[in-house]
Amino acid sequence: MSHASPPSSDDLVHSESFLRSLMRRQLQLSVACAAAFLIVLIGLPLANYFAPALMAKRVGGFTLSWLILGVLFFPFVWVIAYVFIKRTIGLEEEEVVRAKTPVRR
Repeated sequence: MSHASPPSSDDLVHSESFLRSLMRRQLQLSVACAAAFLIVLIGLPLANYFAPALMAKRVGGFTLSWLILGVLFFPFVWVIAYVFIKRTIGLEEEEVVRAKTPVRR
């Protein structure tokens, strides 16, 4: 008769519930980052349509519209990517710590 050994921490880390929880939290993060991107992507044409005088103001030699589109948009995307990567790594580390913490009964 063989005795089943208790699950090791490696088994817990790769369990279905662990992966499902991690994937759900990463999906929430992905949706939040995509929403931030889409707000700016859709917001710029809407701002040009609804506030043309504001978007035509000159800032640093550019109109505000071109400043946002030509200068600030690329760094904004980099910031979103940086936040996404840092938060994803943090989520993975949190899940690993949680999976390795013994369950008290």
